[in-house]
Amino acid sequence: MMITFGPGGNSISWGNRKFPADLPQYLKDFGLNGYEVECGRGVRISEAAKNLPKIAEENGLYITLHAPYFISLSSVEEEKRDNSVKYILDSAIAAKQVGAEKVVVHSGSCSKMSRAEACYLAKQTLKNAQKALDDNGLSDIIICPETMGKINQLGTLEEVLELCGVDERFLPTVDFGHLNARTLGEIKSREDYAKMLDLIENELGHDRLSRMHIHFSKIEYTKGGEKKHLTFADNVYGPQFEPLMEEIFKRNLAPSIICESDGTQAEDAAEMKKYFESLV
Repeated sequence: MMITFGPGGNSISWGNRKFPADLPQYLKDFGLNGYEVECGRGVRISEAAKNLPKIAEENGLYITLHAPYFISLSSVEEEKRDNSVKYILDSAIAAKQVGAEKVVVHSGSCSKMSRAEACYLAKQTLKNAQKALDDNGLSDIIICPETMGKINQLGTLEEVLELCGVDERFLPTVDFGHLNARTLGEIKSREDYAKMLDLIENELGHDRLSRMHIHFSKIEYTKGGEKKHLTFADNVYGPQFEPLMEEIFKRNLAPSIICESDGTQAEDAAEMKKYFESLV
């Protein structure tokens, strides 16, 4: 595995390009080698997108996929949890169609129960989801529970690591912008990143730390946590990416890194990659 950098979906600069035919050249212009297919609003894969596996292989691109936002692993309603299993299965089928290995899944909410109860329900849902993947010949698709940005959502780093304990194949999606937003700006130094990476390694082992999925963007927050995604041009909200790149380089990790800036995700992903390469 090697470290990869790319955008989550398309920047404004994508313009009227054709997907996926124009993707390799577009990413190459930025020096990028990763891309996340966004199925946040529902799983719909066009016929053209099914050419992506061949295109990605020929151009050395690493593809990931974001499952629908409306997945609710910890819903108090059993029907919603069952539907979430179906959405994860649909996402895994779509991942296969576009040549993605990792599927990012939102952790859920704990609005009507304790965090421990929400975590318990989410773990049961993930267990059922992995069984659905295994039963449908999709064991090679990796479920990646994501850290979340709102304080009332399930998805602290500790909770996501607990969810990843359900199956040794799971990898965390660590969204550092989300974690910064839900802690109201606590990620400030290289040491802060080091502590989080140490925690992941202690809970999941070095191999899973090295192969984890990362989301990164600056995010505006209020007292409830995440409000909206920003761009790297913002100087008010964090977090800064440079200390994280320094830690990843020092530890010789090989995560897939996706930038989720608001409209400049390819440009900002390129900025991260450039900085990382300057450390080499």
